[in-house]
Amino acid sequence: MWRPRAESTVKIRDTPSSPFSFSTFKDIQNLCIEDHPSSPIKKSSSIFHRVRLATTFLRSLSLSLSEPEHNATPAPLQEQPLITIPGADKRIVVYYTSLRVVRSTFEDCKTVQSILRGFRVLIDERDLSMDSSLLNELNQIFSGGGNCSRKLTLPRVFIGGRYMGGAEEIRQLNESGELKKFIEGLPVVDSGVCDVCGGYRFILCGQCSGSHKLYIEKAGFKSCTACNENGLIRCPSCAV
Repeated sequence: MWRPRAESTVKIRDTPSSPFSFSTFKDIQNLCIEDHPSSPIKKSSSIFHRVRLATTFLRSLSLSLSEPEHNATPAPLQEQPLITIPGADKRIVVYYTSLRVVRSTFEDCKTVQSILRGFRVLIDERDLSMDSSLLNELNQIFSGGGNCSRKLTLPRVFIGGRYMGGAEEIRQLNESGELKKFIEGLPVVDSGVCDVCGGYRFILCGQCSGSHKLYIEKAGFKSCTACNENGLIRCPSCAV
């Protein structure tokens, strides 16, 4: 015969239920919810000297340059204003920009440069994005020394010192063959890249090493007067 079962004298204490217990699997979603939403992490912005200068230049450039109207019909060459620049009788002068801020303007500048470089003549390319003083120079040319009230678009082309127009005018002259007649007589140059600047038309200033700052004893740091705001000077080999 089996002995009768005796009741145990050990008492089992009631333990609190685990905080992770759940009656159904649907409560798992509640465990994944954070009590406090994470605050956004603020990234410290780093500001560079040349980026600030470029931003300032772009603001001033946007006030003077507007996006060209491609649907507008360009005026014939005879109706173009007679504007000349001194010291450019034997070369082509092109005011343009290498920035891609306005896509249509950038493409017009690249198209005009490609057309003119095909003639292998001396071209003085003046990039307004590399030197802001060229914008003031261009305004002075079209204003005759006063304040220019008209909005200028890029590029602007001068052949033999005479103003020829913008992108549309150069395209039409090239398609009709008239552009070749205006370029005839200009000195022919090699189509290679400049060994000094590599084709950028600017080099670092030798006095400040491109920092646009000079340290003067008992006076501290001063702005370099030999270069522009970007610490660059015109290439002596290209700016003939």
